[in-house]
Amino acid sequence: MESQQQVNQGLGPVDPSTLVPIPPSGIPSVTGGLVVGEDNELTVKFELEHVFDTMKAVRAFVFDVDGVFTNNDLMVTEAGEYLRTMNVRDGQALRWAVDAGYPIGIITGGTSEGVKKRFTTHLGIAEYYSGVKDKSVAFQSFMQRTGIKSTEICYMGDDLPDLPPLRKSALACCPADAIPEIMAACDYISPLPGGAGCVRDVLEKVMKIQGKWPKY
Repeated sequence: MESQQQVNQGLGPVDPSTLVPIPPSGIPSVTGGLVVGEDNELTVKFELEHVFDTMKAVRAFVFDVDGVFTNNDLMVTEAGEYLRTMNVRDGQALRWAVDAGYPIGIITGGTSEGVKKRFTTHLGIAEYYSGVKDKSVAFQSFMQRTGIKSTEICYMGDDLPDLPPLRKSALACCPADAIPEIMAACDYISPLPGGAGCVRDVLEKVMKIQGKWPKY
C-alpha cells in the first residue's frame, strides 16, 4: 500500500497535490469504533489527527471506576462484601500523571472504602467523588475546584451515566468493551478493555505527546 493517501471529506474534488500520511499501524480504535480498512482509512486518518491535536491540549483527566479501572466483574463474599480487581499498570500510570502535575478526578457511583483508599491514599488522587448519581454535577465540581476548563479535560467512561461528562469533555475516551452508545460519543476508543490497561493506554498517549511520560 502506498505511504500516502488523499483526504476527501465530501467537500468536492480532491486536489492530487494534497497528500497526508496514512494512519500509523496499531491504532485502529478511534471515533465510534471504526475499523481501519480501504473504505474508511482516510476518515480514520482525519480523526486521528483531530485526536492527537486534542491530546496536546489536555491538562487534566477524569475517570469512572467500574468498567474502566475494573472489568465490571464483582466478587461477592459470604459476608456480602464486593471485591474488585484493578490493573497495577493503570495505577502506576496514574501515579506518574499525578507526579507530572495533572489534576486527576475519579467519579464513581460506588461507595467502597477500599477503592477510595487505593485512589486517595495510595495513588494521591485529591479529587475523589463517590456515591455519585449525577456525574455532570461532580464533573462541574471538579472544574470549579481545579480551575480546569472542560476544553482541557480528558474523560474516560464506559456506561450511560458517563455520557454527560463525556459530551462536555475535550477528549472523550472509553475502553474497548464500553457500551455502543458510549463508543459513539467518544473521540478515542482504547484497544484495551476495562481493567486491562485502558487507563494506562490513554495516559501514556497523552503524556508522550506532551513530553511528560517518564524516562528510565
